[in-house]
Amino acid sequence: MTKTKAPFSSAEYQRRLSKTRAAMEKAGLDALFVTDPSNQAWLTGYDGWSFYVHQGVIVTKEGEPIWWGRHMDMMGGRRTCWMDHANILGYGDQFVQSTEIHPMQDLAQQLKQRGLGASRIGVEMENYYYSAKAHSVLCEELPDARLVDATALVNWQRLVKSDEELGFIRKAAGISEKVMQTAIERAVPGVRKNDLVADIMKAGIEGVGDDWGDYPAIVPLTPSGLDATAAHLTWDGTPMRKGEATFFELSGCYRRYHAPICRTVFLGTPGDDMLRAETAQLEGIEAGLNAARAGNRTCDIANAFMAVLARYGIERSGRMGYPVGLSYPPDWGERTASIRAEDETVLQPGMVFHFMPALWMDSWGLETTETILIREDGPAQLLCEFERKLFVKG
Repeated sequence: MTKTKAPFSSAEYQRRLSKTRAAMEKAGLDALFVTDPSNQAWLTGYDGWSFYVHQGVIVTKEGEPIWWGRHMDMMGGRRTCWMDHANILGYGDQFVQSTEIHPMQDLAQQLKQRGLGASRIGVEMENYYYSAKAHSVLCEELPDARLVDATALVNWQRLVKSDEELGFIRKAAGISEKVMQTAIERAVPGVRKNDLVADIMKAGIEGVGDDWGDYPAIVPLTPSGLDATAAHLTWDGTPMRKGEATFFELSGCYRRYHAPICRTVFLGTPGDDMLRAETAQLEGIEAGLNAARAGNRTCDIANAFMAVLARYGIERSGRMGYPVGLSYPPDWGERTASIRAEDETVLQPGMVFHFMPALWMDSWGLETTETILIREDGPAQLLCEFERKLFVKG
């Protein structure tokens, strides 16, 4: 293993590679081309803000994976990937944003040189970073190959976290606690939302002790009042006002690993409808945590929560969570299992989920969520230690 800044042990990377190759064999693949930055990092350690250009990892049946990208980013690969430098490749800048040539032409040549020109190759078709143009050019340049959809093949191998990964997630959780405490303390009438978010982001980047903060895959979501009836709004320069609830959907990040947490602050006196919803939500979360046990299914968590809401006469639709761990923008979810009634993924020890049974009502929103770890025995473990309630500030 080349001495670089790769964050994990050689044994950990070999574990990941073995799992991926077993999945490739099951899918009948000779090779896999991975473009999701999270999957690239998981397999190789590559960490750079370069996913706006074409790049990826080639995995074959044997040998080290190959990181391929822009030449100037090849240098970053040498600093962050665990593989030999011979397996870190760069294409010239003449390919970047050209209307005449395309980086996939270079990739096709790399694949042909390795005897893969007539192979069955998996690509991540439902992926933010693999464009329709890229797929079209790769098909044209590899007429004898069969390109098949291998979306989320690597993602599913990431679902059960190793002890090394859990160590990073716990560090991220400590940063999440600091970030949320900052948000709640700074939330007072008159403070401009952008100033509050500046403090939140500062706290996250500072980290906790020696555990420095990385940039999270999602920016702080901090809507107030009617804006909080929507799930994914960010911030503006409006001062916070009495009589409004603001939810904070935040996460600390340590070396690309996340532990999201949401809490809601009400400035003033909340109405009876919100207090009743809080009671139902907190009771439902406890029921969901109790159902989040190894051997149960993700739908069991959702159904336990929804059963409580039904007793309170509260309607809700949509999923209530997803796996989290290593991620890059625009999403800290892993895009595999979901906590919802239709999903029957069996829970295994080492899985980590953002359990997110938020309530978005007609005139306000109430987000209270937890990052949870499925244990060998018993209910899920909370990874963030933070009081769970509606925070009311006069």
